[in-house]
Formats: sequence, C-alpha cells, structure tokens
Amino acid sequence: MKNDLPNCARCSFKMSERMCKKEDGKAPPYCPTQNRQELFEQCLKEYKKPEVLEFAKQASIQEGEGYGQKELGYSHVKPIKPRIQEVIEFAQKMKYKRLGFVFCVGLRKEARVVEKLFSSNGFEVVSVVCKVGRIPKEKIGVRDDQKISIGHFEAMCNPVLQAFVLNEEKCEFNVLMGLCVGHDSLVFKYAKAPCTVLAVKDRLLGHNPLAAIYNIDSYYRSLK
Repeated sequence: MKNDLPNCARCSFKMSERMCKKEDGKAPPYCPTQNRQELFEQCLKEYKKPEVLEFAKQASIQEGEGYGQKELGYSHVKPIKPRIQEVIEFAQKMKYKRLGFVFCVGLRKEARVVEKLFSSNGFEVVSVVCKVGRIPKEKIGVRDDQKISIGHFEAMCNPVLQAFVLNEEKCEFNVLMGLCVGHDSLVFKYAKAPCTVLAVKDRLLGHNPLAAIYNIDSYYRSLK
C-alpha cells in the first residue's frame, strides 16, 4: 500500500491525540488531514452553497442532540435516540414535507410500521417496494439456476425504477430500508434527492451486519 494512500481505518493513535481531533495532533504518513490540504478549500466552497450548508448544519445539530448528559462532560455522554427517531427529527429540521421510502419486500411488515411512523409525524410518504415493475430476472441476464426460486418466474429487484418513482413524485428526502448490496447503490446513483439509510440488508444476522465484526475473533474468524 502506498504510504500516502488515505487509510484512516489503520490510524494507530488514540482518538484524543489524532490530528483530525486537535490542532497539534499526531498523524500517520497516510493521514488525509495532513496530506490533502488542497482539497480543503474545495470542500469549503461546497459548504458555502446554501442548500449544502443548511443540510450539513442540521445534520451536525442532529448528531449533537443524539446524546444526553453533555453538561456532565464528554466522558459522561450517552446515546438517547434510536435511528428512526433521528431520521424523523432531521427531516423535520429540514422542513421536508414529502419523504421517499424504498424497502425490500422481505421487510414489508417493518415497512408498514415505518410508513405509519412517518405519516403520523406529518410527512407525505411515497413508498416503493423492491419488486416494483414485475420485471423477470432473465431481462438482465440472470440464468434460471442463479435465481432463488429455480424453475419459476422471479421478479428482479428494481432499484432504478424505485428511484425513478421517487424522482417523479418529487420526494425531498429518501429513506432506504433493507435493500440488497448493490441495489442500494443504484438507488443512490439514480435518486435526485438526498438519501439516508434506516437499515441495511443482512439476511443471516437479522439485518445487523456488525454482529460478524463484533465476533470476528470467534464465530466469524473464518472471514479473516
């Protein structure tokens, strides 16, 4: 690996000592805070755009409101809000009226609950399931033996159409829940409005992919 290739995940310094946290902090050779100064002005220009500035500001405020006991000092802070609450509050801060909501058919029960939560908080919700359009998987070159239900009709997940529907309905903020790896990427690519993720797909671990990471030295050591 090149010594100057950004790789914050490998930084060995304590969080309180890092250059990204304090002015005279320490930095490894591959630290982007130290090595990519030329990009700072570029990003600051983006933050000067009113719509970007407001979005970033409210996101940062939402982050701070996610913790309690701040008056006792940093070592005493604790999380006080689940992500669904933060999504709702952030959308309210941004004064959004219409939310786009795309979800996996496998999470249809959860989607019903989430949609009601959005609606009950005053949002107009446009929800689109992954199988929208009922397009056969063969249409994109998937063989019968590569399908889940071999020998039967199987509709492809259709993230591009999901995004198109949200765009057509002029959704202001889109929420993704349980989309497959890659399908979520296509929604990000084609959606015109900003997107956030409520939950990701992990069929094995109950949609909690970090469980494998937390157990990387025991039950999931084979991943290494």
